Amino acid sequence: MSHNTPEVPESERQLDELKWEVAEELDLDDDIQEKGFANMTTREVGQIGGNMVKKMINFAEKEMSEQGSKIID
Repeated sequence: MSHNTPEVPESERQLDELKWEVAEELDLDDDIQEKGFANMTTREVGQIGGNMVKKMINFAEKEMSEQGSKIID
C-alpha cells in the first residue's frame, strides 16, 4: 500500500480492488504477486495509477451526467 491515504477512508477497499483490476488488465498482476508492489518499476506503477485515474474520471463523469450531480466539498 502506498503512503498516501484516501480522502475518504471508507473507499480504501474499493481503491485496492480497482488497483488489482487495472493491474490485471495490464497483465501486471502476476508480476505484482511475484515481486510485490514495492518492487515494481516506476513505469509499471505509473501505468497502474494512470489507468486508475482514467477509470475514476470516467466513473465520475458518468455519475454526473446520469444524476446531474454537482461537485460539493
